[in-house]
Amino acid sequence: MLTVDFSRFPIAPGDRVLDLGCGGGRHAFEVYRRGGRVVALDRNAEEIAEVRRWFAAMEQAGEAPAGASAVAVEGDALNLPFPDGSFDKIIISEVMEHIPDDKGVLAEMVRVLKPGGSLAVTVPRWLPERICWALSDAYHEVEGGHIRIYRGDELLEKIRGAGLEPYGTHHAHALHSPYWWIKCAVGVDNDKALPVKAYHQLLVWDIVGTPVVSKLTRWTERALNPAIGKSFVAYATKPRTGEDAATGEDAA
Repeated sequence: MLTVDFSRFPIAPGDRVLDLGCGGGRHAFEVYRRGGRVVALDRNAEEIAEVRRWFAAMEQAGEAPAGASAVAVEGDALNLPFPDGSFDKIIISEVMEHIPDDKGVLAEMVRVLKPGGSLAVTVPRWLPERICWALSDAYHEVEGGHIRIYRGDELLEKIRGAGLEPYGTHHAHALHSPYWWIKCAVGVDNDKALPVKAYHQLLVWDIVGTPVVSKLTRWTERALNPAIGKSFVAYATKPRTGEDAATGEDAA
């Protein structure tokens, strides 16, 4: 289940890509499949260990093209263990809403991103998230939970304030908004409730169902994304300086 649209955020073979706060690794796996040299970073040691196992399995199965590489490392988003200008692309998906110093995270990403490089950032969208918060305190008042709700224009303002130039936005995962509203209404940990189980089955059909079912659910989601898409996605580039242009440095 990808939140970043790789038609808007293309990965060229050999691109060095950071998946910051990679979690289970879904975007890192896609970058690897597309021939990138991906670094998946997260502070959760257990998730990093699992991502490493999947990278190894993908390599063994031949799922990545020649020249692609993948590593998973444990690290801190506010103190990235990489030199300036290390990456052509950076993905940070559903992470910034968890971090008090979101401006500090943006500054670190700008530091390790090459001039001319691109950033994709996704956060929960304001309206679906606000409904979740209204229905359940347990949804967000947990250790490591969501500490803020972004409006789209607020996130874009912070991206510009960090020195980046946004070039596109969209919404994603509309079918997931009602699922989380139901979970918040019946109890976020109550996975046995009939409405939760029934809706979860719909989401499973969307991912692994027959082509006809998947086509229908994808069409429905595209139609609903502008209204209730669960995630807000923004893309931006790091401007080149005059010195970068003069030396012909190419981030892609």
